[in-house]
Amino acid sequence: MKQQKITRRKFVAKTAAGTAGLYAGLSMNMPARSYARIAGANDRINIGFLGTGSRSRGHRKMVEMSWKDKNLGVVAVCDIWKVNREKAAADCKKRFGTGVRQFKYSEDMLNMKDLDAVMIATGDHQHAKILAEVVQAGKDCYCEKPMAQDIEEAKLARDVVLNSKQVVQMGSQWVSEPIHIKIRDIIRSGKLGQITKIEHNWNDNNHRWHDPDDPDVKAIREEDTDWNRWLLGKPWRPFNPWMYFEFRIFKDFSGGITSQWMSHAIGLVHFYTDTAIPDSMVANGGIFGWPDIRENPDTFQALANYDEAKFLYSYSSSYANKFGDHTIIRGKKGTLYAHGGEGSPRWFFIPEHQHLPGGFDFYAGFKEAVDKGIAELITIPEFESKVPPTSLSDDSKAHLDNWIECMRDRNQQTNGHIMTGYWHSIGIIMATRAYREGKKMYWDRKKEQIVTEWPAN
Repeated sequence: MKQQKITRRKFVAKTAAGTAGLYAGLSMNMPARSYARIAGANDRINIGFLGTGSRSRGHRKMVEMSWKDKNLGVVAVCDIWKVNREKAAADCKKRFGTGVRQFKYSEDMLNMKDLDAVMIATGDHQHAKILAEVVQAGKDCYCEKPMAQDIEEAKLARDVVLNSKQVVQMGSQWVSEPIHIKIRDIIRSGKLGQITKIEHNWNDNNHRWHDPDDPDVKAIREEDTDWNRWLLGKPWRPFNPWMYFEFRIFKDFSGGITSQWMSHAIGLVHFYTDTAIPDSMVANGGIFGWPDIRENPDTFQALANYDEAKFLYSYSSSYANKFGDHTIIRGKKGTLYAHGGEGSPRWFFIPEHQHLPGGFDFYAGFKEAVDKGIAELITIPEFESKVPPTSLSDDSKAHLDNWIECMRDRNQQTNGHIMTGYWHSIGIIMATRAYREGKKMYWDRKKEQIVTEWPAN
């Protein structure tokens, strides 16, 4: 399916009838009118941080890299755990030399008339509802991935944004990095020919997302937070600090690998190939390397078909063996190969039909392959024709700057616009369900539903 620019008229007409009932499902008291200021080209844009744990530190670092040249201000932090919000306020004072207001509840922060934009870094299961709340309050929003864990919540967030004038950026930062934009340009140029398969293999080797000695788990007290608000509509259960901080490993609150790394990966597939949502998905894996308290797999693989574009997508992760991280984009005329895991900027182009039985000679190394003309190093000015590193920082100045520039222009077409969040959400929900249910999942494009039998469309 071809990726389209956001056309509000098209999406609003399609979804408005079914949207109103979804609003009632929000568990928060959302402001009934917009309090947002309309910032001009030279006005300061005031930002608040909602959810102020570990990922929010990255958000504050991103703002710090741009706050002077982009004329940004920080005015508020919000977290239901007082320790987090107090630490975040102190961090803002250190980074920006200014005090900020502290809020326990989002609706109170969103009532601030001098607040223009919000950066969300809450739990995976909270993103979609809070994104909808922020936008309905008339604030622009940067929302961490995954956008949603639930199809109806994904539709809610999409519809609220498309029915608004707010500028939203999903936290899938690689789509703003120059190297990945260049990879997309190469693919669009036809240099690879018809693409038939894309492979992501990103790994680690540790008990990822679980720290047996997690200091926050030891520090938190139930009376210092709001457990029911944190659940945000999930079935009630007794307060559990492990779930509160290590939500990524518990199946009611995250898909784990699918929600985190695969959301980045499948988003890049859509970005590179101008596609949106796979037609079918299968998955397998298990808890093989780290049989601790986790409920989500530490070893996982998914296979997806994009029928109209005619390619197969393979995503895999192991958290018990880190060797061989790579991305491969296979075309009939050539291959793009990235050495390294998520976001790696070290890309090579290898023409097809060279009769290289082993592909790259890894023993000889990439440099010899480039020197012999077997492979072409993909370069951008940032790396000055040198072999780039195999990773980039998650804290992308380019991605934040794109959001800021779009806010000033009132342009909803950010690099990570709302539809990119919707598309990656459906993809990871399909993968999570395929793994958990042991069934092949299909996307019914007419009904916008995941089904377990091939839809008649």
